[in-house]
Amino acid sequence: MHIFSRKIRNRYLLLGDIFLTLVSVLGSYLMRLELIAIFPTYQYSMMWMLGAAVLIKPLVYYFFGIYRHVWRYASTRELVLIFSAVTTASMVLSGVMMGLFAAGTFYGFPRSVLIIDWLLSMALIGGVRFIFRVLAETATSVSDQSFIPSLRCKWVLVVGAGDAGAMVVREMLKNPQLNMKPIGFLDDDPTKVNSKIHGVPVLAPLDQIDQILNKHHVDEVVVAIPSASGQVVRKVTEVCRLRNVAFRTMPGIYELLGGAVSVSRLREVDIFDLLRREPVKIETEALGEVLEGRVVMVTGAGGSIGRELCRQIAQVNPQRLLALGHGENSIFSALLDLSEGFPALEIVPLIADVRDLPRLEAIFNRWKPEVVFHTAAHKHVPLMESNIEEAVTNNIIGTRNIVHVALVHDVERLVMISTDKAIRPVNVMGATKRIAEMLVLDAAHQHQRAFTVVRFGNVLGSRGSVVPRFKRQIANGGPVTVTHPEMKRYFMTIPEAVHLVLQASAMSTGGENYILDMGQPVRILDLAEDLIRLSGLEPGKDIEIVITGIRPGEKLSEDLWDTGFAYSKTDHPDIHRVDSEEVLTSDKLKAIVEQLAQYARDGDPEAIQALLSDAIPGAAIQSAGTALDLVE
Repeated sequence: MHIFSRKIRNRYLLLGDIFLTLVSVLGSYLMRLELIAIFPTYQYSMMWMLGAAVLIKPLVYYFFGIYRHVWRYASTRELVLIFSAVTTASMVLSGVMMGLFAAGTFYGFPRSVLIIDWLLSMALIGGVRFIFRVLAETATSVSDQSFIPSLRCKWVLVVGAGDAGAMVVREMLKNPQLNMKPIGFLDDDPTKVNSKIHGVPVLAPLDQIDQILNKHHVDEVVVAIPSASGQVVRKVTEVCRLRNVAFRTMPGIYELLGGAVSVSRLREVDIFDLLRREPVKIETEALGEVLEGRVVMVTGAGGSIGRELCRQIAQVNPQRLLALGHGENSIFSALLDLSEGFPALEIVPLIADVRDLPRLEAIFNRWKPEVVFHTAAHKHVPLMESNIEEAVTNNIIGTRNIVHVALVHDVERLVMISTDKAIRPVNVMGATKRIAEMLVLDAAHQHQRAFTVVRFGNVLGSRGSVVPRFKRQIANGGPVTVTHPEMKRYFMTIPEAVHLVLQASAMSTGGENYILDMGQPVRILDLAEDLIRLSGLEPGKDIEIVITGIRPGEKLSEDLWDTGFAYSKTDHPDIHRVDSEEVLTSDKLKAIVEQLAQYARDGDPEAIQALLSDAIPGAAIQSAGTALDLVE
C-alpha cells in the first residue's frame, strides 16, 4: 500500500511538473515581451518551446530521480538535486530551441526567454517540493500541540555542537513526546561558543561542565560526539556521577532520545578508552635496522600478540614472514588478514607444535629464519592450574626446543614474550614462564647470542582476557563478574605491547630481561565500571556487577618490578632493563627442566608444583584445588 500510494503521489508530481513547465514557458515570454504589439511575431517560437519543454523537462527530471524522493524530508541535498535537474533540462531545451531557430523552423525568437524560463522553473519546481516539507513540519507541530506529555519534561545538556549534536537537539525540538528540552550545548570550538544552533545556545567549553551544572538545572547530559575519546567520555561521566546527573552516550538518534536503546545498540568502546594514561607513542624507525630484508618467524602467530606482531613486522618490509602456530583455524585467519593488508609480502603459514622438536628442525632447516619472536605459550592461569603437565610441556619444553633450534641454525635474534606473573609466581603458568625465561637468558649468556626476554602485564582485548568477557556480559544484559573488589592488574593495549616488544628487540645485544612500563595498576572493578559507562550504561543500575571470589592461582595484584633487584632505564622511556636477578646455574637449570619433563610424562602434577616452588626464587605455587573458572 505504501509503494502504491507513493506511485500515485509521484504521478501527481509529474502532472504538476508538466503544468508548471507550461506556466514557466508562458511566463518567460510574457515577462520578456510584456504583451506588446510584436507578441504575435514570437508566438510560433513560443509554441515550439512549449512542446519541446513538455517533452524534455519531465524526462530529464525523471532521469535525475526527483520522482523517487520523499519531499517532506527534503534537505540541502535535494536542493542541489533540483538545481542540477532544472539546469540540465534548461540546457537541453536551449540547445534544441537554438537548433530549430538556426534551421529556420520559426522566426522571432528572443533568446533571453531561455534564462527567464530557467529561473522560473527553478522557483516553481523547487518551490512546490519544499512546500511539502513546510506542510509536513506544520502538521507535526499542530499534532504535537495536542500531545500532553505523560512524564515531567527533562532538561538536557548536549555535549558536542557538531552535526551529531545538532541532530540530537533537532529531534528533541521536533518530538516533544520525548519529554526532553535542550538547555544548551558544550563545545571546545571557540568559534561556536555564544552562538545558537536550532535556537539553542552553545554555553561554554567542555571543561566548564561543572560550572554549567551548577548554574543550570540539568536532568540529563547527552554526549553527542560519536568519535569522542575515552578521556572525554570519562570526564563527563565522572562529573555527572558526582552530581547524580543521568548521562548517555550517543549510539543512534531517535532511539537514544526515546530511551529505547538496547544493549546491542551501545556505543562501540575503543580499547584505548580504558587506558588511564596516555597511549605509548608508536615509532618504527629503529625497527627497520633489524627486521627489514630479514626472514622473520613468529611462533604462536595465531594468537592476539602473535598476530599483531606479524602485522607490525610486515610494515617494515621483511624478506619473508614465517607465521607458525598449532591451531590451523587461527593461522588461516591470520594469513587471510595479513595477505589482504600486505599482498606483496611473502607469508609462509606453518602448522607446527613447538613441543615437536623434529618438526621444528625441519622448518628451521628449510626456511632459515634470522629473527624469531617466541609467543607460543599457554597463558590462562586457572586453566593451567588444572592442566599442569600441559603448562610444563608447552611453556618450558616448547621454549627449550625453540632455543635449541635457534642455536643450531644460527638465528641472529630471539625474543621471548613473558609475563608479570613470572615474578614471585604463585601459579603454574607464571612459574613455567619464569623457567622459560631462564632458558632463553642462559642460552644468551652461554653462547653470546642476542637472545632476550620482554616481560609485561595484561593485554587489553587479547583472546580470553577480561575485556572481551566483560563486553559479552554487557551485551547480554549482565551481570558483569569480578573476582574481587581489590583485584588489580597492569594493562596495555595489544598494539602498544607489540610495538615495545619490537623496540626492545632492536636494542638488544643479548641476555637482557626487559620490562615494559605499563603505568599504574588498575582495579578490575574500576575497569568493569569504566566499560559499562563507556558503553552508555550505568553500573549497578543498568548492568549489575557480581563479585565471584578469587580463583585458583590468582593474586590480588601482580608485580612488574621484583623488589630487591636493580633496574635501569634504556633509550626508550617505556622500556626498562633488569640488571640483577636470581638465576640458576646452567647445569642446575638443565637438570630441573629434565626433571619437570619427566614428571609431566609421568602425570605427576604435585611433584611439578613442588619442584617449581623449590627451584624459582620467591615462588609459592599453590594447590590447584577443585574450583575452576576458565576465563582469565
